[in-house]
This record gives sequence, structure tokens and C-alpha cells, in this order.
Amino acid sequence: MSSGKVIKIPKLERDHQEMAHVCIHWFRKGLRLHDNPALMAALTDCKELYPVFILDPYLHHTKVGINRQRFLIGALKDLDCSLRKLNSRLFVLRGKPEDVFPKLFNRWNVTKLTYEYDTEPYSLRRDERVASLAKEHGVDVIYKISHTLYNIERIIEENNGKPPLTYKRLQAIVQNLGPPKKPIPAPTLENMRDVKTPRSQKYEDEYRIPTLEELQLDSQFLGEELFPGGEQEALRRLDEHMKRTGWVCSFEKPQTSPNSLSPSTTVLSPYVTFGCLSARTFWWRLTEVYRGRKHSAPPVSLHGQLLWREFFYTCSVGIPNFNKMNDNPVCTKVDWDTNQQNLAAWREARTGFPFIDAIMTQLRQEGWIHHLARHAVACFLTRGDLWISWEEGQKVFEDLLLDGDWALNAGNWQWLSASAFFHQFFRVYSPIAFGKKTDKNGDYIKKYLPLLKKFPPEYIYEPWKAPRSVQQAAGCIVGKDYPHPIVQHEQISKKNIQRMKEAYAKRSSDNNESPIKKQGVKRNAPSVIEMLQKKSRKE
Repeated sequence: MSSGKVIKIPKLERDHQEMAHVCIHWFRKGLRLHDNPALMAALTDCKELYPVFILDPYLHHTKVGINRQRFLIGALKDLDCSLRKLNSRLFVLRGKPEDVFPKLFNRWNVTKLTYEYDTEPYSLRRDERVASLAKEHGVDVIYKISHTLYNIERIIEENNGKPPLTYKRLQAIVQNLGPPKKPIPAPTLENMRDVKTPRSQKYEDEYRIPTLEELQLDSQFLGEELFPGGEQEALRRLDEHMKRTGWVCSFEKPQTSPNSLSPSTTVLSPYVTFGCLSARTFWWRLTEVYRGRKHSAPPVSLHGQLLWREFFYTCSVGIPNFNKMNDNPVCTKVDWDTNQQNLAAWREARTGFPFIDAIMTQLRQEGWIHHLARHAVACFLTRGDLWISWEEGQKVFEDLLLDGDWALNAGNWQWLSASAFFHQFFRVYSPIAFGKKTDKNGDYIKKYLPLLKKFPPEYIYEPWKAPRSVQQAAGCIVGKDYPHPIVQHEQISKKNIQRMKEAYAKRSSDNNESPIKKQGVKRNAPSVIEMLQKKSRKE
């Protein structure tokens, strides 16, 4: 029973309590604590914090490769572990965000929602719907730009409202903008001093991170996890690479090997894709290593690789229908063949070309392949040999690559198929000679196609040329144990160069001035940020 004594709360403290928010920070990409300005915005005037991740059926479906799903689960576990050290935790839910959030707004009495800005078309539509629902529920919305080095809209504005369609033009623009913003530190216990996250046992059970089996994925045939997901692993790998100052300073992407038995590049791309590693953190760590030392420069340097990412992100925002051939103003219209049998052979590593099949096997087993290996299989599928649309290859890479990124995937497939950006269609990767340049003995092929490991070096790239006695001695008969080549490369590649030449000629006649020469596509529609600003508050 009350003693009747009245406890007076100082006005400043009362005001703080009244304006303190119950906040959801929505993790999507950006699965990290370091350089996360939207998370820090969540902690401002916050009394309760709910860090949330939603397994969206549009993005996290069963067709997505199991390596990619495993990486995501690892990243979520790592994030949850880091949050628990701050006396918080991660709440994982399943469903469409527009269905999930109204329930959370009501259940937790939410007053503020924060998230990292995402430029993908689906993400923009999703965020617009969620921002509208938040407004209906009286919830403030704050988003921050931290997935890219720069504000992509600003780059487009600096180019007179058009996306720069060459790397050099992008370089000129960002040089005028100055270096990217410096990354901000991760939140500390001091930042969380007045913030609570409810952590009842009921919540532990209801909002836990699911297993692969609970996501209906069979993990029994999974190989070794070469690239574990998570922020801590990302920062560890970054530290290890930054210690190699000579290697970092002399790095030139084209000089790395597509078929080395261990990666000849950083393999930090999956961590940047999922946001376990901030691109800005990567940029500024490189800047520290470069300082006072002679170093390589863009486009081939490591800084250059981050600018390539920025280039394709900018194109994806400024060019309509960027992931399609039709209604994409910079993409050459090509009369690609529809051949499901050949597409399946490529996807399932059954083309009869060991170099191509080894690459596709590595992709399926490990979720990563070197960028020049991607060049080889992309050229083979499209303009080089099979004459199948780059959109089909894009789908396969999107599902199987750990670093599958909507903008980079679409941009690189257009580049490699010579549909946009790159126009030297007469330069074709040989599925035989290209691999030999860096691996004459075929050790890479032997690793990923052990069926062929007993073939001598002179036949490992072309086993169909081996005499029957050699095939028998190797324990692999071509046509029985390993397929015959599905095309004759020498003949078909020449035919396809002619077909590409005709597609280019038709483009020229249809459009007297190529969109490439115009240096961009004028944007008449309001910017994506402008659309979102109608429904949310950007701080």
C-alpha cells in the first residue's frame, strides 16, 4: 500500500521519458554493428530496442542455393551474438514485411523504425509499403545510406540526372564529390546504457534463428564452409588481408588467376554483399595501407573494385529494367536461342568442356568462383558458344553465388554478353585455351572433376581427343562417364560473332545515336529517394 508520499520527477527527466521511443531497427543487408548509422539513429532517444530480421519469402526462398542460405544463417548468428554482448538480441521472423510489421507495431507499441537504405527495385517498393504502414500506425521512419560508398542519387544528380555509363565518367564524378564518408564506430554498452531489449524465454523461443533444416534445406551433402558468414569473420579476414601491405598495394585484378586451387583475390565480396563488412570501412582501411606507399590505381586496384561496385549500383538505379533485355535502353536486343537442354547442361556442369564444368562445379559446391572464371562461363553461355540469354545466367548466379548482388549481377552479365558497357564482341573466351594460360596441368579441373584426374595434361582440357586407350587407362570414357562437348567451339563461336555483328547493326539502324554515346538515360521520373521521402523522414 502506498505511503502517500509524492515523488517528484524532475521536468527534464519527465520530458525524456515522454519522448523516448520504442524502436525497431530492421536489419536487411547491413548485417553488422560497425558503420551502421541507421542502428545508431535507433538508439537516439530510445528506451526499448527491438533489432529485427525478417525472412522474406521473396528473397529467402528454397530455390536460393544452400551455401548462400548457410552464409546468411551464420551472419544472423554472429549478429545475435554481438547484440547479446550489448544486452540486446536479434528477433527473427518469417513472412512478408508488410504483413509482419503492423503486428509488431501493435504488439510492442513501436514509435520509431530505422533501416539502411536499399536501392534495389523490389526493396524500394517494399520500403514504400512499410513506410506507409508505419505512418498509419504513427511510427516515425528513419533510413540511412551506408550500403554504398556514396549516395547513388547524388552521383546521378552530378551527371545532369543521368547515370554515368562509363567507369571513367563515374571516376570523374566521385573525384569531384571527394572521398566517401568515414565509417562510424559500432555501438558500445555506453550507447545502450538507457536502452532495454525485452529478453523473456517466450521471446527466445518465438524469435530464434532457424536452422537450415527448418528452412526445408538438406544440409547433409554440404561441403566444408570455406567462407563462414558474419561480421566478426569479415573483420578478421579484412585484418588478415590488410597485413599483406605489399600484396594490397600491388593488387591488379586482371593479373589474378581464375583457376588457382585457393582464391587469388580477397573473397571479401560476400561479406560486403550481405553488409557484414561496410564498403566504407573497406575503403578507408585500404586508404591507410596505401598512404605513403606506391600502389596500383583504379580500375584494377582494390579501391577500383569498390568503385566498380558503385558504378553498377549507379547504373541499376538510373537505368529502367536494368536486369532485363527488353525495355532496357542501354541493352542491345539480341535474338537469343531458347535451349533448355543446353542451359541445364551448363548449369549442371555437363557441357563436355572440363574447364567450364569445373567452374560450374566449384560454384555449386562452394558458392564462389574467381571473376575471370565468371567471365569464361558467362561468355560460353551467351555470345561465345550456347547463344542463350544472359538473363538465364543471371538467375543461376543469383541463386548460387554467395556474393550474388542484384545490381552487380545484372551489370556484369550485360557486360560479359557484350549487351551493354563492353562492345568488343569479337573477343571470345576459349573454353579450352583460356584455362591453360594459368594451369597447364589442369590441377583445377582435377580438383573439381576428379573423374578426369588421371588424364594426362595434353588431354585434360580436351578429353574427347584422347585415344581410347588413354581414356581406358584414365578410367573415364568420353560419351559414357563424361559427356561429349555439347557444341563445336571453333565453328559455333565464329557463327555467333557474326550473329552479334548483325544484332549491333540492327541496333544502329533502330537508333541512329547509340544510348552509350548519349552518356546516360535522362530520368524524368522522381528519384527513388524523393518517393520515399514522401512517406518517411530522412535524418
